[in-house]
Amino acid sequence: MHRRSEGELRQEITDVCKLMHGRNLVSAYDGNISVRIGPTRILMTPSGVNKAFMQPSDLVVIDLEGRTLRRDHRPSSEYRMHLTIYEERADVGCVVHAHPPHCIACTLTGIPMDTVVLPETAFLLGAVATIPYCTPGTDAFAQALVPYLPDRSALLLERHGSVTLGADLWEAYNRLEALEHVARVLFISRGLGELQPLEPAQVADLRTEVVSRGLPWQYAGGAATSGDLIDAISARVLERLGRS
Repeated sequence: MHRRSEGELRQEITDVCKLMHGRNLVSAYDGNISVRIGPTRILMTPSGVNKAFMQPSDLVVIDLEGRTLRRDHRPSSEYRMHLTIYEERADVGCVVHAHPPHCIACTLTGIPMDTVVLPETAFLLGAVATIPYCTPGTDAFAQALVPYLPDRSALLLERHGSVTLGADLWEAYNRLEALEHVARVLFISRGLGELQPLEPAQVADLRTEVVSRGLPWQYAGGAATSGDLIDAISARVLERLGRS
């Protein structure tokens, strides 16, 4: 497998920044990306640069203490969150933080995404935790993620956005796209009526398939957990219609 050079990674991060902006996953200065480039070095997007206009030379190299090794730009103000994730998860090679609108809408309306909704999410996302609101960029914000990190690949940040993790940049980015797709499906479903869940037997079959591929099954409670999501969505639809 080809090991990407720092120059190649700089270009790929820049490409992903422009993809995120073009697909309305961030706006203006929103979001940040980091990639491990060595045992003690992280390549990261800078503070105060619009993702649509990001250039490879804008990216910043920091160490595991958050010190900038190249001082032409400041790292993202949320570098603490990235460093905490790398400290907790040796298997993570990339962190992508974005502000996808449907994901944020789910956190504002209390719709959970930690149960089986679409079969493909069991392979790519697993259970998605929602982290209670903390002031972004603070140590408290970074530490709020810690209890959820051991077995999660995607997180929602209440009122703020999403964090997706991956072994490399493209895995983390693809999880972001999948996460926003699921959130959009839930958003649309709320206005159309009662969501039809997978049958318990279908969820059990899906679990068998996921495990057979050597992937973790991250949904607590096994086959019955999809009902919690259905109840939450149905209650909010009825409430909005004035029937609750």
